[in-house]
Formats: sequence, C-alpha cells, structure tokens
Amino acid sequence: MKIFGTLKQHRALWCGIGLLAAGWIGNSMAHDGHEHSASPNAVSDEVQAAFIAENNLSMEKMMAGMDEKPTGDIDRDFVVQMTAHHQGAIDMAVTMLKYGKNEQLKRMAQEIIVDQQQEIAAMRQAIGDPLPPSVSSPTQIPSVHP
Repeated sequence: MKIFGTLKQHRALWCGIGLLAAGWIGNSMAHDGHEHSASPNAVSDEVQAAFIAENNLSMEKMMAGMDEKPTGDIDRDFVVQMTAHHQGAIDMAVTMLKYGKNEQLKRMAQEIIVDQQQEIAAMRQAIGDPLPPSVSSPTQIPSVHP
C-alpha cells in the first residue's frame, strides 16, 4: 500500500498547493482595495502580480529540475534533485528581496541565498563534481519600493 503516492504525484501536490496559495494571495489583495490599504506592507496590484509571476516561475523551474529522470546513481540523483530544490529557494529569496518590505524577512532571505549556495557546493563536491564558478551572492537586490 502506497501512503504517499509517487514522487511525481507528491511534487504535483506541492506545486498545486503553491499555485493555490499564490492565487489566494492575489485574490485577497484584489478585493475592493480596503483590505490591503490598511496594511503598512501593502503593495499595488501590479507589484503583487509581478511578485506572484516571478515566484510561480521559480517554483515551476524548481519542480521541473526535480523531475529529472533517475540515473540509477542514488547519490547523483539526490544531488540533482536537491540542487533544483535549493536553487528554487534561492530564486524565491531573490524575489523576496526585490518585492518584500519586511527587513527581518529580507535578512532571512539573504541568509537563505548564502546557505543554499553553500549546500549546493558541498553536495556537488561530495559526489566529485566540479564546484560552480565563484560568483557574488545576489543578496543586495534593488527593491521595487521607494
């Protein structure tokens, strides 16, 4: 008896949950304008739509990367899937830095970027892959807010 279903079903479920949450956020922000004007962190509908679009793109890219066909090398398959997962977290954190306002969350997003890049490098090194080229972490993203 399968309790959790296939890996593809599991990924599809989480992707669906993410898309539903993004849709709920978009719908809740688009009511009549009264709800989101009360929040000090409220953004325009255009900014909200741009955030949702970029975040969804990050999630779709992550899910596609995690759906690689198994090679028979469990260690390598794990690294490929986890790299896609970690890169998805990096991409989402970059989007937070671009659109978010909460300074505490933005600091956490910066930490996520650095931590996930380090974990990707460590996993690649563990399976004997060359390390990616050294680049500066994208932790200082210009905000869309004045």
